[in-house]
Amino acid sequence: MVGGEILSVYPIDGDWAPMRREYWWKALAAVELPRRPSALLVGLGGGTQIHLLHRLSAPRHITVIEHDPIIVRVASEWFGLDRVGKLEIVCADAETALAGLARAGRQFDYVMEDVTYADEPELALPKLIAMVPLVAPRGSLVVNRHRRGDPRPLARTLRLYFREVRLRRVRRTGENTLICCSRPLLSPAGGA
Repeated sequence: MVGGEILSVYPIDGDWAPMRREYWWKALAAVELPRRPSALLVGLGGGTQIHLLHRLSAPRHITVIEHDPIIVRVASEWFGLDRVGKLEIVCADAETALAGLARAGRQFDYVMEDVTYADEPELALPKLIAMVPLVAPRGSLVVNRHRRGDPRPLARTLRLYFREVRLRRVRRTGENTLICCSRPLLSPAGGA
């Protein structure tokens, strides 16, 4: 927990079944993943979703953007990321890292955005739009939003960039709403 928020969970007993009710699992289940997806996680926390990706698929590559090297160290030492396998971890602010990945022409089958969780829409939207070119033609972007923030304005804008955009409340009593976007409308070069 950081600042009263749960960033990640790691079951010491190895039982991941309770995670099926949580947003990390629901985000993966809400979109169609290829058998061997490439994934970009924007925000690491303890890396819960990395473990789940390995349980639900056989990812060929996982890239993580995390601005805080202490979070990376904690995730490795206490949340088992040192045993997961090959990860590309980019320690930089999201804007810088996203721009660098876009310039390199990188694309991913699955992009999970978990850093603008409680940001106002006008702060979150530029980061989300910067992720659109990083989503592969048949890929998905899933945005985790806090229930106190209205996800509908962001979803409306993201409909300009994706063929399918759905809102999914994780649990009636939970704090998370997911914006699930599939199949971007824009080409990597930015054309329609």
